[in-house]
Amino acid sequence: MSAHRPFGLPAAVSAAVLLLAVAGCSSTGAAASVEVPSPPVEEAAFCQALAKELPDTVAGLERSDPEPGSELTAGWGDGAIVLRCGVPRPEKMSDPKAQGVSVNGVRWMLEPTDGGPRLTTVYRKTYVEVGLDERYAHDIGPLADLAAPVARTVPCGLEPECG
Repeated sequence: MSAHRPFGLPAAVSAAVLLLAVAGCSSTGAAASVEVPSPPVEEAAFCQALAKELPDTVAGLERSDPEPGSELTAGWGDGAIVLRCGVPRPEKMSDPKAQGVSVNGVRWMLEPTDGGPRLTTVYRKTYVEVGLDERYAHDIGPLADLAAPVARTVPCGLEPECG
C-alpha cells in the first residue's frame, strides 16, 4: 500500500497510517442497516460482478451483509466494514483539498466522518464506497482485501489513472 496523489489531491495519509494493525475485532451481533444505491443498469452490472468476487473475510472479520440484502452492498464484522457499489459521485471529489490514497493499485478518496473513515473509488466506471467504523480511524488496511476484487470487476474510467 502506498499514498499517492489521485486526481491532484494531497496525500495526507502517510504510509505508516496505511500499515497500522487492525485495532480490535469485536462484533455487536446485529446486522448493519444501509441505504442501497440505485446506479444505472451498466454500473449495476459492474456491481453484480464485484459482489461475486468479494472475500468472505476482510481484515480478519467475517462476512455479515447489511440489511436490506442486495448485490450492491456487503459487510464484514457486523457493520465494522460496509461496502456500497454504484453510489453517486461524492461532492467532496470537487474539493481540491480532498485527501486521496492508493491501495494495491486502486485509488480512493478519503473522507473522515464521525463514525470512522469513508473511502470512495476514483477513476472507475462506477463508484465503490467503503465505510469503516471508528476502530479504523487511522487504519485503512481493510482496503487491501477489497482492492483486487474492485480492480478485477470495475473497469477504469480514465486511463492511465487507474493503474
